[in-house]
Amino acid sequence: MVIEDFKPGRVGDVYRRLAESGRHMPAGLTYVGSWITDDMARCYQVMETNDPSLLDEWISHWADLMDFEVVPVISSDQARQKALKEG
Repeated sequence: MVIEDFKPGRVGDVYRRLAESGRHMPAGLTYVGSWITDDMARCYQVMETNDPSLLDEWISHWADLMDFEVVPVISSDQARQKALKEG
């Protein structure tokens, strides 16, 4: 999961860039979905990849407009399976 904090006054620039040139996703990084807070200050975005370095490449295209936190997550089903295996 990627948590994006829009820089003050830049949310319009984020959506303009997205409309003009797309997500700038490198091959091997897949956008799953995103949710934006009501105040348009933060985005929670789910991405999939087997290569975490692709996130760094993608973030480099947006770092002028947002600050990022990357949090590795697994699905609820994966967590259940992992918990049952561990004991």
